[in-house]
Amino acid sequence: MANDKATLSIGEKSWDFSVRQASVGPDIIDIASLYKETGAFTFDPGFTSTASCESDITFIDGDEGVLLHRGYAIDELADKGDFLETCYLLLYGELPNKAEGDAFRERVTMHTMVHEQMNKFYTGFRRDAHPMAIMCGVVGALSAFYHDSTDISDENQRMIASLRMIAKMPTLAAMAHKYHIGQPFVYPRNDLDYASNFLHMCFAVPTEDYKVNPVLARAMDKIFTLHADHEQNASTSTVRLAGSSGANPFACIAAGIACLWGPAHGGANEAALNMLQEIGTVDRIPEYVKRAKDKNDPFRLMGFGHRVYKNYDPRAKIMQETTHEVLKELGIKDDPTLEVAMELERIALTDEYFIEKKLYPNIDFYSGITLRALGFPTNMFTVLFAVARTVGWIAQWKEMIEDPKQKIGRPRQLYTGPTSRPYMDVSKR
Repeated sequence: MANDKATLSIGEKSWDFSVRQASVGPDIIDIASLYKETGAFTFDPGFTSTASCESDITFIDGDEGVLLHRGYAIDELADKGDFLETCYLLLYGELPNKAEGDAFRERVTMHTMVHEQMNKFYTGFRRDAHPMAIMCGVVGALSAFYHDSTDISDENQRMIASLRMIAKMPTLAAMAHKYHIGQPFVYPRNDLDYASNFLHMCFAVPTEDYKVNPVLARAMDKIFTLHADHEQNASTSTVRLAGSSGANPFACIAAGIACLWGPAHGGANEAALNMLQEIGTVDRIPEYVKRAKDKNDPFRLMGFGHRVYKNYDPRAKIMQETTHEVLKELGIKDDPTLEVAMELERIALTDEYFIEKKLYPNIDFYSGITLRALGFPTNMFTVLFAVARTVGWIAQWKEMIEDPKQKIGRPRQLYTGPTSRPYMDVSKR
């Protein structure tokens, strides 16, 4: 790689491929012409060693525990800024000044309502439908209502669609929650900030006043910020793949939501909380820790370790602090599930087995506890993830659409099925 070339040899033949340098992180061997030149494909299940695109939005160093958005560390963005500031950064590339930030907040606020006929979509679902099932449907349906922002070749329409998605996703999510629990929908309010407005739509009822607790609103805002984008993960790659066909942005985000629903992705915090509830009480923790250490036992501790981070998840520290702030504010002391979580956290940070394996508590471990304390049922956890990740999906989609080198996605395969064979009449089979 010192000569900016990589040589591939197959038998007696060799080919040189250029090596592209990243601004930070691993260099990339450009094999775009591999098949044309060699007649061979690469084999990379899960694309763990394949760069599918060029991007300047988010960078992750899993070994060092680093997450940067446009060069800014995630902990600083969550601790010193707010979610809409991070949205602006992801969309436009720079942090806003005061005037830019105020104008952006106003534009988002003006788009928070959804068409009144959207209400009827919800009544088409069973009352006990999972909120993520509802979200897959209603988000995709937005393209049926907002025809003036589906032309992906129009830069202005792309930006309007981006703002609409960021603004309307909390409204749709709150409506999914209200529908599931049988309460009337609560309309958004222009006098509330993004996180406060979301909490108000989720927990207010028409019969009495509801005042948003600023500590809880700040916690919600941090949760949104910490989940805003995470590079080329499964759902983001899904959005990009769907978008590469020219699909409208609402359909692309609906595809991302469907992918996020998987327990190995967005459902991880729900799975972590379910595990805590399965353990039940602190005195049963040693039994489960022993099972987790047993290679022959299928049980796994959810919420520990991370597919990308081989060090401490940089988002987990902020989430840990936020969790304790919320529990203190609400005065929660005698919740068995939370007691189990706190003891598991202590063990994971001190037990040699966990330290050696780098099984630190990740963001899913803490966010599940926090969301439970805020009053959300577990089936809403992934929905909240989708609300936060929408801006990342949109920023990545927008970057892809504006990339002149963008092509429709078309992964290859290693075919191992039957070779060509003749069709036989049914009477001879």
